[in-house]
Amino acid sequence: MAADFAARARSVAAPVSSCAPLLPLLLCRHSEVLLYLAPSLLLALVIRALSARHPFFFLFTLAGTICHELAHFCVGWLTGAQPASFSVVPRRVGGGWELGSVRLTRVRWYNAAPAALAPFLVVLLPFLVAAWRTRGGVHAEWIDVPLAFAIAPQFLACWPSSVDWKIALRSWPAVVLAGALWWALVRSGWV
Repeated sequence: MAADFAARARSVAAPVSSCAPLLPLLLCRHSEVLLYLAPSLLLALVIRALSARHPFFFLFTLAGTICHELAHFCVGWLTGAQPASFSVVPRRVGGGWELGSVRLTRVRWYNAAPAALAPFLVVLLPFLVAAWRTRGGVHAEWIDVPLAFAIAPQFLACWPSSVDWKIALRSWPAVVLAGALWWALVRSGWV
């Protein structure tokens, strides 16, 4: 049965590999990775719809919540924002739910954006897993089912929350400094 499924997956991947005229080169070169991630992306949409209906389905978002909060924690630690607490226990906040949190005790203008926007790094996980699993071409094995359930929440967890975006705004001086540096480099002819 697994061999049958793998043969069907290869037959689906064959037309995708000759996609040069239809898709940009980057998509064409990585079509096997994208094909591998398609079920996880669809599963992510189902998990999102179900978790909006009942808190029980937050269980399926747990892997993503852990990665999201770990990203805040690790980048906060690396940039000196001093993480003080870490939680992935869902709790009711106002009219919604907070699935997890990291408390940073030393958020400054220079580390606010990296620590707050760290969840963007989470999107790398599904692509790394897909690259690993498609090294020898698209093939389906029993391990791909639990991997799909582990990868799907990462698509939901890679976007910073509204609170994260508000914290990231504290880094506006860094944007001004980067713009001034860019202007100086262009003006001097270095760029």
